[in-house]
Amino acid sequence: MSADDEQSGWQLTESDPGVFTELLKSLGVPLVVDDLYSLDSASLADLQPLHAFIFLFKWVGSSSEPADGQYDPDFPGFFAHQVVNNACATLAVMNAIGNIPGLQMGSQLSDLMSFTTGMDPQTRGMAITSSDWLREAHNALSPPAAISLDGLGLPKTSEDAYHFIVYMPYMGCVYELDGLKHSPVSHGSYQESGEGWVAKAREVIEARIATYPAGALEFSLLALREDPIPKLQTQLAELQSTGRQVDAAELLDKLTTENAKRERWAFENSLRRHNYVSLIHALLAALAKSGKLEAAKDGAKQAMQERVRKRKDKGESTMDED
Repeated sequence: MSADDEQSGWQLTESDPGVFTELLKSLGVPLVVDDLYSLDSASLADLQPLHAFIFLFKWVGSSSEPADGQYDPDFPGFFAHQVVNNACATLAVMNAIGNIPGLQMGSQLSDLMSFTTGMDPQTRGMAITSSDWLREAHNALSPPAAISLDGLGLPKTSEDAYHFIVYMPYMGCVYELDGLKHSPVSHGSYQESGEGWVAKAREVIEARIATYPAGALEFSLLALREDPIPKLQTQLAELQSTGRQVDAAELLDKLTTENAKRERWAFENSLRRHNYVSLIHALLAALAKSGKLEAAKDGAKQAMQERVRKRKDKGESTMDED
């Protein structure tokens, strides 16, 4: 963690649907986030209604002009700048949910939104990232930074920086909301018929992905959508009451899959909140007491050397090859 990170108090967040969904839940927002592996019509149809796409990419600096679209300095919606490190995930969420009309939200979030009404993007970003309860909700889903390598004299290695932005509809246009840009970027109007704003957003996102080398894994895409479980439960009850058991069985499978996904997310988030330093210390002490620590250390070194060799064979860089 850098000095700037320590001063801001905001920790890194994973690009994980369970993390985003839990954050939305803590904000009192009845939406969920799902991974997207395809932008084809069939895949997106299963996720409707969609409110926004959250795009993660490797940040390499930004030019004064957008690569596509046009800045809209008069954007009338909600837009906040990112003014501290590591807050881009929550800023992306705020920029998205702040532009969904009539969205239900918790009292603290509602008060924060009202408080920032009329502020310019820079001031709004400062107000948001100065919110202690929001920072705590964000950090609650970040793995504990319990072990620091600072001060050990280890060689410094460069780390890639990744950034979250949002694509969503607003007043008939598809907008790109990037907290590191001075204004939202308008990508133009879209047709209300057919897939609506999703078709336009697909064009913009696919054009951006096409700028990466073939097979690149330097980005990911998430979908911000309505929580499907309440609707599935209502539909299932209706089908069962009318005796349509075949259709009910199919719907029950979907509901079971969604519930299993939530259980997995809850388990993974519980792991993120746990500090494993005491466990690791106890295991190392037990290995040392039994005389197996040196053998375990040698085995770990061999495993690491094998991982480094495989990454070199694939042409990938390594963080530390010693």
